[in-house]
This record gives sequence, C-alpha cells and structure tokens, in this order.
Amino acid sequence: MNLKTKINLGFLAMLLLVLSIGGYAYYSLRQLDRSSRDVLKANLYSVNLGLTMLRSLDQLARQPLADTAGTARFVAALNAEARNVTEPGEQQVVDDLRDLTAQLKQHQQQTQRAATAGPPSPLGITAEPYTLGGLTYQMMALNTDALNRKTEAANQRADQANRNLLIFITLAGLLALALASSVPEAAVQPLRKLTAALDHATARDFSASIPQESHDEFGQVARAFNRMLSQLREYRTSTEAGLITERNRAASIVNTLDEGLLLLDENRHILLANPVLCELLGLPVEKLVGRPAATVRLENDLFQAMLKPLDAPNREAAVAEAPLLHIAQRGEEAFYHLAVQDLVSFNEATEKTEFVGHILTLRNVSDFKKLDQVKSNFLATVSHELKTPLSSINLNTKLLQDERLPADERQRVTGYIRQETQRLQRMVAELLDVSRLDAGAGIQLDVRPTSLADVVAYATATVQPQLADKQLRLDLQLPENLPEARADVEKTTWVLINLLANAIRYSPVGAALTVRAALAGAFVQVSVQDHGPGIAPEHHEKIFQRFAQLPDKSGYRGGSGLGLSIAREFITTQGGRLWVESELGSGSTFSFTLPVVA
Repeated sequence: MNLKTKINLGFLAMLLLVLSIGGYAYYSLRQLDRSSRDVLKANLYSVNLGLTMLRSLDQLARQPLADTAGTARFVAALNAEARNVTEPGEQQVVDDLRDLTAQLKQHQQQTQRAATAGPPSPLGITAEPYTLGGLTYQMMALNTDALNRKTEAANQRADQANRNLLIFITLAGLLALALASSVPEAAVQPLRKLTAALDHATARDFSASIPQESHDEFGQVARAFNRMLSQLREYRTSTEAGLITERNRAASIVNTLDEGLLLLDENRHILLANPVLCELLGLPVEKLVGRPAATVRLENDLFQAMLKPLDAPNREAAVAEAPLLHIAQRGEEAFYHLAVQDLVSFNEATEKTEFVGHILTLRNVSDFKKLDQVKSNFLATVSHELKTPLSSINLNTKLLQDERLPADERQRVTGYIRQETQRLQRMVAELLDVSRLDAGAGIQLDVRPTSLADVVAYATATVQPQLADKQLRLDLQLPENLPEARADVEKTTWVLINLLANAIRYSPVGAALTVRAALAGAFVQVSVQDHGPGIAPEHHEKIFQRFAQLPDKSGYRGGSGLGLSIAREFITTQGGRLWVESELGSGSTFSFTLPVVA
C-alpha cells in the first residue's frame, strides 16, 4: 500500500467518524424534536383545550341560561379534543363530556322555552357545569400525566443520546488521535530516515543507507537513494583512488626531486618542504611545515639566506645577483642556486588573479661548478702542455741557429724538436677527436680482421724510446694461436699506445710493464699492467671522464685528461669494453676486449 492510499484512508476514516457522529446527533435531535412535537400536539394541546373548556364552564356557571356563546366555545373545544384523543381512558371522558354537553344544551333549550311560563329552577341548571368541569379536569389530568411521563421519557432519551454521543465523541477522539499520530508519523519517519541519511552523505559518509521496509513512495525513494549512495561510493572509491594516485604521484615527484623545494603561502607560512630541502637545512619536516617562515629563519642561517631576496625591494635583481649557496653535504662541497617564483591563482568568485604564495627552490649546480672548474683546469693544463713543448722547440731552435753547434749535437736537438712536435700533434689530434664526438659526427672506423700481435708489436715499438728513457722492462705474454679480432687497426693501436704511455708515465724507474693477450669467450682481451701508485676504487670510472686528472703527492702529472675518454669511445664503438683494475699501492691493470672474427 502506497503512502497516498494510507493518507486517503486516514482522511476517509476521519470523515466517516465525523459523518457518524453528525448522523447520530441529527437522529437524536430529530427523535427529541418528534417527541416534543408529539407532546405538544397530543397532550399540551389537549391541556390547552381543557383550559378553554374550563373558562367556558366558568362563564356558564355565572350565566347558565343566557350564555349560549360560552356553550358554543365549550362544544368547539370539546370537538377539538375529541379529534385529539391520545391517552387511554381519554375517549371515555370525552364521551361523557359529550353526553353531559348534550344534556346541557337540551336543558338550556327547555329552560329558554319555559322562561316565558315562569322562573327557572337554579339547582337543576347549575349542577351540570360542575360535572362537566370535573370531567374536564379529569381529561386534563390524563394529558398532564401523559405530558409528564413523555417529558420524562424524552429526558431519559436525551440523557441516553448525550451519553452515546459522548461515547462516540470519545471513541472518535481516540481514533483521531491514533490517526493523527500514525499517519503523520508514517509520513515523517521515512523523512527523518532520509534526512539522517542525507546528513551522513553530506558528511561524506555514504554507508548510511535507508532500510527498505515498504513498497510505497518512501520505499521507492529509499531504493533510489540507496542506488545513489552505491554509485556515490563507487564514484568516491574511484575518485579517491585517482586522487590518491595523483597525490602519491605528485608526492613522489616532489620527494624524488634532486632540488630542494619550499612552498610558502601568502602569509609566509611553510606549506611544504621536500626531503632534499630538509636534509640541506638539517631540520625534520615536522619543524618546518605549518610554522611561520619568520620564526624558522631565526633558527637556521641557510633558511635566512633563502628568504633574503623576498625582503629586497627588487626581488628579481636580488635573486639574479645572489651568490651560489655553498653547502657542505655528506662531507663534500656542494653549490646550490636559489630560485624564487610567485604562485598565483584565478579566483572565480572575484574573477581576479590572486597571489597565493611563493615557491623557493635550491638547485644543485655542483656538477656545473665542477665542469667550470674542470674547464679552468683543462685550459690551465692545455696551456701548460702547449707551453712546455713550444718552449722546448723554441729553445732547441735557437740552439740550431748557433753555427758553432756540432753536427751530432744538431741531430740530437733535431730529435728533441721532432719529439715535442709529435707531442703537440698528438694533443691536437685528441682535441679534434673530442670536438668531433661533441658535434655528433661519430667515429669513422675501418673494421677488418686484425692480428692483435701486430698491433702490440707496433705499439710497443712506438713507445720503446720512452721505455728506454725510464729503464722500464717490457714483458710480452702473447699466445701463438691468438685468433684475429674485428677491429680498426689505427684506432686500436692508438688505444694501446695511450695505455702504454700512461703506464710508462706513472711507473717507477726500473719497473716492469706487462702486456698480455688472451681469448675470453667470444672476445680477445688485451691488458697492460704496471707497478705504479695505483688508483683508488672510487676513481675507477672518473678517470674515463673527459678532462679528468688524478692528483698524486707531486700534483698533477701532465696530460690533457682526454686520452682514456677517447680510448673508451674507440673500444666501445668497435663492440668491446675498456676498464681498469687497481688499488692504491698495488699498480694498475687496464684491459680492453674486441670481438673475435667469426
């Protein structure tokens, strides 16, 4: 049963109650009215007729012979009474009255005829009116008793009707109260449930569904609302998952940035500080987020330096002129560049762009600083490397200009000039190779089957004067059945000469150099071992970077820092690998591989 039907039935019940009470009251009033009318018609009318008859009899008693009009009124009233007989015994009294009235009329006629003959007898004439009066009183008494009896019965019926009507009104009131409490409650209770569920939904609690206890309109509303809650839960779940994913993605991006990130609101309260910035400031995130920047700057010098540009009249100029922040990080020297950016947001309510805060970032520019330092060192090294052979060439050229110089001495000086010229050519060639690689031109290779024994022989012959100059012993360990490798002869020989030159440079006088070659799976491996000071493990990869130079006790030892970088490029391009195995104090072994000819 739907709610509309319930309400209609409630109103119909109320209407039936009202109609029932009204109908009963109308019926009771009609009964009382009918009773009163019957009493007035049957009894009270008879009493009034009796009074008329008595007045007529009184007149007759005063003028018994002459008052024929009184007799006529009496007869008229008696005839009316005869037509209104309603009580038991009343008809007999009326009949007696008629008989006496007839005698009275006859006597009056006789009296009128005898009046001419002599005086009338008073006793015979006056006895009949008094008899008529007694009968009239008897008739009135019958009607008066009936009137009293009927009035009492009417009063009893009225009391009974009042009691019944009171009972009906009481029952109707109780039923109306029941309907008034049940029907509105039937309408309001589901609304309360709906309101409570809506309050929970407004508070983002979509678990409070409405029980489906009926099939009426509220039951339909409950089912529709529960479906909406289910869809909202699914939407919220998907939305929360998306938001969590986006938040985690944003948090991971912020947390994995290699830059220190600080977010301030428009009142300079700290909203966000990523782990890099917390590490740089030496403060946990709990002591940063939510605190005023003005308080934190008093506790941390680096934070104070970061906020200085915000207080400058010309912030952009202050940021541009701000020096690099020098920070000691994990025992190493690091340089950070400060950047400041305003945050703005478009307010749809005011349709204006509003300032909402600042973003401050600390970018680690240590690598650029190091590159700048490497560039400076490279320029100084190249200048030194160019100056030394040029000075030697200039000096030896002046010696050649002296005609007194003996011929054998001239030959020796010419050899020095040739060596220094070759040194300059080698340096220029390295620079040209680097410029070609940086320009993306790549390395032009002439790969063909190559005997590495021939490459080793040519390379060792080339460095033989340097070996002799430092009295170094060369140990060659080459198997007779060494297979050919796919290699560029010129580039591979250049790599081996560079490795031998480095080994000679760092080997002590009189030490031994070992050059060995062996088959390593699908590759041929060539190694150059020296007994120099060795290289620390943390520098094994650094030495293959451009312009890299490692200091020793006597400082940097010549070289442009490009040889090993170019050598690795040459070997890698041919499909091989170049690496070093070394420890401090134990010498170094540089090895490279090349693929075997299939």
